[in-house]
Amino acid sequence: MFRLRYALLAGALALAACGSTPEERGISGAGIGAAGGAALGAVTGLGVVEGAVIGAAAGGLTGVLTDEETIDLGDPVWKKDSQTPTDQAPYAGGTDAQLVKSIQSGLADMGYDPGPVDSTMGPRTAAAIRQYQDDHDLLSDGQATPELALHIQEQATMRKPLAETSDGALN
Repeated sequence: MFRLRYALLAGALALAACGSTPEERGISGAGIGAAGGAALGAVTGLGVVEGAVIGAAAGGLTGVLTDEETIDLGDPVWKKDSQTPTDQAPYAGGTDAQLVKSIQSGLADMGYDPGPVDSTMGPRTAAAIRQYQDDHDLLSDGQATPELALHIQEQATMRKPLAETSDGALN
């Protein structure tokens, strides 16, 4: 039992190091500690619930009481979804608002109804994106992405009618 407590404490200390604020580290530590404690409780005589409670408490406290200088395992997994991956190239056109505005404008030019061209990703814009994606056999997720903006730009370029020159020839 003495070894189990030290194993739980060591695991909580190592795993609670995810995050840059005490709150993030506490949440990560509690979650990971509960999972680890439940697993240890299941294979020992302690019990799953008791192990999870002890692990959550140890992990949460360890997360709150440590800082990045002590132990740093990076950002927690639950926070990474809201960040742009560093290996993904940013949209060449500028900010996300500019990306949304570009997509809205392109969709409107092609007859879709994204709502007002206001750089705001609202439900009408998402619906217009999904309709465009369906119409062009793309993954229909309703998301404004740089790839979608490029696809819309390419489609708009292909749809431009040929202009007649003053001598009647087509350009």
